[in-house]
Amino acid sequence: MKGEIGSISKKGFGYVMRSRSDRVAEDFPATVVDALGQSCWVNLPPELLRDVLMRIEESESGWRSRKNVVSCAGVCRSWREIMKEIVTTLELSGKLTFPVSLKQPGPRNSLIQCFIKRNRGMQTYYLYLNLSQASNDEGKFLLAARRCRRAAYTDYIISLKADDVSKGSSNYIGKLRSNFLGTKFTIYDAQPPNGGANVAKSRSTRTVGMRQVSPKVPSGNYPVAHVSYELNGMGSRGPRRMLCIMDSIPVSAIKPGGVAPTQTELVPGNLDSVPSLRFFRSKSALTDGFNSEMLVLKNKSPRWHEQLQCWCLNFNGRVTVASVKNFQLVASLENGQEEEKVILQFGKVGKDTFTMDYQYPISAFQAFAICLSSFDTKIACE
Repeated sequence: MKGEIGSISKKGFGYVMRSRSDRVAEDFPATVVDALGQSCWVNLPPELLRDVLMRIEESESGWRSRKNVVSCAGVCRSWREIMKEIVTTLELSGKLTFPVSLKQPGPRNSLIQCFIKRNRGMQTYYLYLNLSQASNDEGKFLLAARRCRRAAYTDYIISLKADDVSKGSSNYIGKLRSNFLGTKFTIYDAQPPNGGANVAKSRSTRTVGMRQVSPKVPSGNYPVAHVSYELNGMGSRGPRRMLCIMDSIPVSAIKPGGVAPTQTELVPGNLDSVPSLRFFRSKSALTDGFNSEMLVLKNKSPRWHEQLQCWCLNFNGRVTVASVKNFQLVASLENGQEEEKVILQFGKVGKDTFTMDYQYPISAFQAFAICLSSFDTKIACE
């Protein structure tokens, strides 16, 4: 059992054993029968069972050993329910366990280290979790994305499964869409990050009764962030100027006692999952249910290195190749200043390999989508 993330859904839970090249996180279809519901394990005294499972969960701090927690959750229904209670959110535990962890804010005081591999020929991108600091670390597969070029825009379809990257799949969890110039991007989530999010209208949507559904996008399109790029004034000698407006995260989330929206269940995409919400186009409507101010992230300003005669950022050894794509994002404060704490950093370490490190208040899904925007050619910025 190598490198798997388990999965929890309303209708079933399962742990899949696959080859190393096909490590994926996915929800089981509704046809799976919960035959283990009557397993002999269910007869263990509840107090003893909970104590055993808690000890296992506490002892398995990271992958690859973390797969034992997922295996326990797949024994039977009672084990599954207990593990769902024991396993805390990524923000609190700092541990990636189930697929929903990819939609939850990262830990507050440490960066989760990942890397992205690009396949130029297939126009695909794969996100992996670092398992070690070794250069030959194969990592554990987390997410995949495929670039789809259209006449007036470009879509990056994001999926839980490496070989099933399409909007019609149950593994589809969101997308990134750019404008024609590749300077403005919108990140869409397939399910609302909160109860007050609004689904975005697209040309493929249609009305069935009183509900808006889409034949191509089975789940909704909920705008959760906007990314824009501007000319940096340094040409190719410095990083691009980035601005990320996190529509679904209030600026109060980064203040003491602040809270960021946290998904607790990953709902498989299907036509019934599209909510009957009114479609909005105004930006103000995106903040319903949140603080009126949205969190804004900006790229950290580089410093001029006299000896190297170039603009530099301190990536603490995580980036080894100079590239205009490299960036660090920090929170933008009201007075125009920027925080020192890096929320997301992305940089090149090989021809088609890039590191991606993130932490609270953004999720792996949001971080991956922001990094994908850096791959697009930006005619107006370079």
